[in-house]
Amino acid sequence: MATCDVCGNDYWLAFEVRTISGDVHTFDSFECAIQRLAPRCEHCDCRILGHGVEVAGRFFCCAHCARSAEDLGAQIRDTVGAHPG
Repeated sequence: MATCDVCGNDYWLAFEVRTISGDVHTFDSFECAIQRLAPRCEHCDCRILGHGVEVAGRFFCCAHCARSAEDLGAQIRDTVGAHPG
């Protein structure tokens, strides 16, 4: 069995995640993996679980949060949900 890096649970269905930097993490659930690995939005501080938005090397959960950051709004080109007319 393997022990979760986050909660310490010793679980027979634990899994490993290997990052591009070569780090190896062991988790017993996706919830623990998210808590350890998912980045946080620089505006609202929520965990970024989807694609998110990257502007000038900064990460945001959505275009709204990216537009709310100082001097970054003009760089956002997200058209999801935009009215076609």
